[in-house]
Amino acid sequence: MTPVLEVTGLTMDFGGIRALDRLDLRVNPGEIVALIGPNGAGKTTFFNCLTGLYRPTAGDLLLTPPDGGTRRLNGLKPNHVTMQGLARTFQNIRLFPNMTVLENVMIGRHCRTRARVLGAIFRDRRTRQEEREIVALSVSILKELGLGDMINEFAKNLPYGAQRRLEIARALATDPLVLLLDEPAAGMNPQETRELDELIRRIRDKGLSILLIEHDMKLVMSLSDYIFVMDYGKKIAEGTPEEIRTNPAVIKAYLGEDMDDA
Repeated sequence: MTPVLEVTGLTMDFGGIRALDRLDLRVNPGEIVALIGPNGAGKTTFFNCLTGLYRPTAGDLLLTPPDGGTRRLNGLKPNHVTMQGLARTFQNIRLFPNMTVLENVMIGRHCRTRARVLGAIFRDRRTRQEEREIVALSVSILKELGLGDMINEFAKNLPYGAQRRLEIARALATDPLVLLLDEPAAGMNPQETRELDELIRRIRDKGLSILLIEHDMKLVMSLSDYIFVMDYGKKIAEGTPEEIRTNPAVIKAYLGEDMDDA
């Protein structure tokens, strides 16, 4: 099986500090993959390299859509990475707080629009039709994520869990091949975390591949098809949840001694 996302030899240096050291990782089509490790392991740096916020020192970032035609993401700007098919959420929620829920999702669709400056100025028939399509798609995504009754609310007025779902909705509006979730359960209560678990499964069941960073090990073990473990920028283990659960080095370093209770 050809991975939809393949990372080989990824290295990121900041001066004399090596944040990522020849990291290899892959995500297969329709798979939920977790990247775990302690704070400072380099997980968010890895996401920032994937999405164009950082330019890697070395390595390859390859994205392969279902119809083939591998795309190399190295050196692309963040908006171009999104256009190629990677979309992400952030550990600290980044919404447009004074815009409505609907407007936040519509912005996510911008990378797929065809209208240009003249169309926006003169509002020709094609531009108006495209705008109607964007609104309809955004409303559909919001309904699927349980936000259909909040469309006209300002993003800043949403409960915390709803803001998390809104950020995921905005990412989905970009029509990604791979959805990157950076600690999506951070700050959530147990009920919100259970709802997040169900939501991520529904997204995967629609055929989307998902790569997530998460510290909630119960969620990771429940959701993941495959897990990569990092420490100090290096990959120290990989495998299925059961393999990671029973890996003595991983248990000791990251998961504690009580993984049977996870």
